[in-house]
This record gives sequence, structure tokens and C-alpha cells, in this order.
Amino acid sequence: MTFDPRTLRETLGLFVTGVTIITTQAEDGERVGITANSFNSVSLDPPLILWSIASNSLSLGAFAAATNFAVHILRDDQAELSQRFARSGADKFDCLDTATGLGGVPLLPDCAALLECSIHGRHPAGDHIIYVAKVDRLQSDAKARPLVYHGGQYATLADQPDLQ
Repeated sequence: MTFDPRTLRETLGLFVTGVTIITTQAEDGERVGITANSFNSVSLDPPLILWSIASNSLSLGAFAAATNFAVHILRDDQAELSQRFARSGADKFDCLDTATGLGGVPLLPDCAALLECSIHGRHPAGDHIIYVAKVDRLQSDAKARPLVYHGGQYATLADQPDLQ
């Protein structure tokens, strides 16, 4: 390898991603959620998505035992919510008005999109576990502007001139 992990991370940071929060319910009933930008579509038929979690994540145990989780695609005004779920420790759901989804999974309000999923497969890959899931239910706001992440910072999309 002619590069170090930091250089790889900085290079991959040039790829603009959306920002999601993935939630589930642990076996003991605890609500668990993490911020993730490793989210991608896999298949339309069947409807499959993927995301990944670090193998050393404190939340890995809950996701490893889960049969369901929800992917919340964040709006451009939800950077603070993303930061909340990126931290370890405190109750990330404190003072949030959540609903309950498939499998008892906590659902966050007012996101650009929400995908309720069931596990299709888990795959170890380097220092992460890749989750592939079937989308069982979804809702979205086509007018919502997504929160994006680029170069280690949150960003918003700019309107582009009509190129006709």
C-alpha cells in the first residue's frame, strides 16, 4: 500500500454522500441509533439497500441481534440531529417525539425520507460489517432538500442553472 489510512479517508471524502440516521431496538428494548453516510441502493426488484457499521461500534451488538431497522435520510436543516446521533453515550432519543415502526424500531420525525427495513444479510468487510436489507415500507418528501456530507463537513445542494 502506497498510502496511509488518513490519505484514503481524505480521498474518499471527496465523494459527496447523503447523511442518514439508522435506528433499531435492542433486545432489552433500548432504542439505538447512529449517523451513517455509508448508505446505498442495491436493487429495485427486490427492493434492497445497504449500509455499514464499524466493527468496533458500541451499537454493533444491537444491530447484530436486530431483525429490523429504519434508515432516515436527513433534510438539509437536520445537521444538529446528525451530530446528536454521531456521538456516543447520552440518550440520543431524549426529547425527540418518535413513532414506532416495524419490529418496534424507533422512527424519527420530519426526515426527507424513511425506509423501514428487514435484514437480508450481514457481511464482514475489513473493519466494518455491511448490512443488506429489504425495504418493507417507505415514505418520502420529494420536495425536501437532503443534508449532504463532503470533505468532512456538512453541506447543502446548490440550485443549478437549467442546462437546456
